[in-house]
Amino acid sequence: MDSRLRGNNDATPMHIPDGFLSPQTYLPAYAAAGVAWAWAVRGLRRSLDEQTVPRLAAMTALAYGLGLVMVPIPGGTSGHALGVAMLALLFGVRLAFLAYSLVLALQSLLFGAGGITALAVNALAMGLAGSAAAVLAFRGLRRLNETAAVALAAWASVVLPGLLVALALGVQPLIAHKEDGTPLFFPFGLSITLPAVLLPHFFIGAGEAVLTVLVWRFARARRWCSPLPLAGEGPGEGGS
Repeated sequence: MDSRLRGNNDATPMHIPDGFLSPQTYLPAYAAAGVAWAWAVRGLRRSLDEQTVPRLAAMTALAYGLGLVMVPIPGGTSGHALGVAMLALLFGVRLAFLAYSLVLALQSLLFGAGGITALAVNALAMGLAGSAAAVLAFRGLRRLNETAAVALAAWASVVLPGLLVALALGVQPLIAHKEDGTPLFFPFGLSITLPAVLLPHFFIGAGEAVLTVLVWRFARARRWCSPLPLAGEGPGEGGS
């Protein structure tokens, strides 16, 4: 990964820090995230019960911890696992999106891992797109081999957000620049961000796949995930 992608606060590109995104990017992202958050809270009371809440809290805490464990990557920077796939597979996209949005907000406020202005982009990429990718991959492959389906779902939940983050960063020089073309925010284009962010996360996704399979087997042994059918909804979550 290109070491120039490091932010002033040493945040990894997967957690976009403040100052990297233009208002033309983060303001519409907040509008979209607001709609997504409103959708996610629908039916929240039906989804949360005395069994789901402690399980969700435990998995959210695990995802929070994973996001703080940085894996050194050649090029002078680092990456990390997400943990969003295990949230999505156990609790559905809505709860996973809300839980991971909370994880991102806490990591940003407490540790500077990601910026407040970039929170919406990070939440949409990692929390929503990552969760949806995991559930869709799981649904498509579960009938063939459940373990492989879980592993590929976890891998997809890392790589797709990585792609979206790389795109969000790489278009900044095109949409926010001075008259002479000098970028006002993130200075590097897609030719740098796509390989710099994606290639390491292909391997990080493999590690996430192993971890998610272990968590899945732990949850299956305790019947945590029995309410999650192919529809990909969380416990007690309806289709509304």
